[in-house]
Amino acid sequence: MSGLLGNRQNGQEIGLRDQDTVVVPVEDEELDATTGEFELSERQALRRVPGLSTELTDITEVEYRQLRLERVVLVGVWTEGTQTDAENSLTELAALAETAGSQVLEGLIQRRDRPDPATYIGRGKVDDLGSVVLATGADTVICDGELSPSQLRNLEQRTKVKVVDRTALILDIFAQHAKSKEGKAQVELAQLEYLLPRLRGWGETLSRQTGGSARVGGAGGGVGLRGPGETKLETDRRRIRTRIARLRREIKGMRTVRQTKRARRSRNAVPAVAIAGYTNAGKSSLLNRLTGAGVLVENALFATLDPTTRRATTSDGRVYTLSDTVGFVRHLPHQIVEAFRSTLEEVAEADLVVHVVDGTHPDPEEQVRAVREVLAEVGADRLPELLVVNKIDATDEETLLRLKRLWPEAVFVSARSGRGIDDLRDVIETRLPRPAVEVRAVLPYDRGDLVARVHRLGEVLSTAHLPEGTLLHVRVNQPLAAELAPYAQAAVAGA
Repeated sequence: MSGLLGNRQNGQEIGLRDQDTVVVPVEDEELDATTGEFELSERQALRRVPGLSTELTDITEVEYRQLRLERVVLVGVWTEGTQTDAENSLTELAALAETAGSQVLEGLIQRRDRPDPATYIGRGKVDDLGSVVLATGADTVICDGELSPSQLRNLEQRTKVKVVDRTALILDIFAQHAKSKEGKAQVELAQLEYLLPRLRGWGETLSRQTGGSARVGGAGGGVGLRGPGETKLETDRRRIRTRIARLRREIKGMRTVRQTKRARRSRNAVPAVAIAGYTNAGKSSLLNRLTGAGVLVENALFATLDPTTRRATTSDGRVYTLSDTVGFVRHLPHQIVEAFRSTLEEVAEADLVVHVVDGTHPDPEEQVRAVREVLAEVGADRLPELLVVNKIDATDEETLLRLKRLWPEAVFVSARSGRGIDDLRDVIETRLPRPAVEVRAVLPYDRGDLVARVHRLGEVLSTAHLPEGTLLHVRVNQPLAAELAPYAQAAVAGA
């Protein structure tokens, strides 16, 4: 099916959403504090400049090519589901390509029982693809799936342009958007693990040596070039394996730091709420709206990668944390899941998962399924989940009614306008774990510090002021209950 997608300037034609998930500040001076405006400006200042050549000069060399996507043709294989599902998947691929800085020229879909093991699409379709590449002047082909090394090589040899699969595209976006030391290390690890089996040799002669006592000159093996030494390909693989081992050690050390912070919060019995969801569903906007976190907000896929944790307070004064996490996408590369496992553990250790769904997406049910699939991989599927349908200000009434029937327990909000945010806060408060011990205690007036801690960490049921001190009827955790024991009138264990 040719002509499915149009030029990227026409957002409606390729199915991209015009609605922006930027939080609207109350006052102009709050802009930087609520939308990450400085970081957004910095990112846009470093965006790729279209029009620079990315012509593949030698597709047979060992390569570490940085993806400089500019004018691309998309290719998908429709193996299951409806035609609408296939088109939605290719539309999402177009959004990913645009996020990476490319211009989408054309989109092709082929109906097959399974991808061709040699060329991904049928061999006749490869000729059609080559014609489209020539006609549009494209310099890159992006396939909506993960290609094997042989599929990648065969397609490049047939089309004479660079071929990129969905996994490499997502990894490239992650590499652009990673900001913290941990995020950069995680992305590099995922890229190297993806690259290792896809290193190229020197055409048909894989005997090019990097060393050897008899080497005189020239590019290939033969008389005068035999001797000890290893091929360039072997050298590259060895260096990559060494770098992978080093990155794993670094990430393991960073994981220890993250676990220490989590243990401190757990020791203080601070409830944790993790915000998870599909990429571009509005997680960062929601975190900004709830806490004023100032996290970067951009209408792009995987705009924020580094997790952000902010403190929030319930209406009765209890403290809890809200953590923004990396967005998910269907067919999220397993290299990403493994590399970001320490980050995703923030979700697995939470007391509540706020699952944000994009109400304007054409297939929100598929988004929910894809997110739950990834959550199950990190052991977070057993946690309490609160569905939050975002962007209701840009969703038609018919869709809202259908989603309300589908998810009657969900909360419907707009992080941009603020609609439903108060209801969301109330629901989160009711879902937070409650302290386990009920205590009545009279605290002397000189123990104001203990009273403040009770208000911050416990649930105050009633307060009265007596001549001898403050009478508190509270629910607190075990460590705080032990501190209150000398002043307690009664202590009743309860849930």
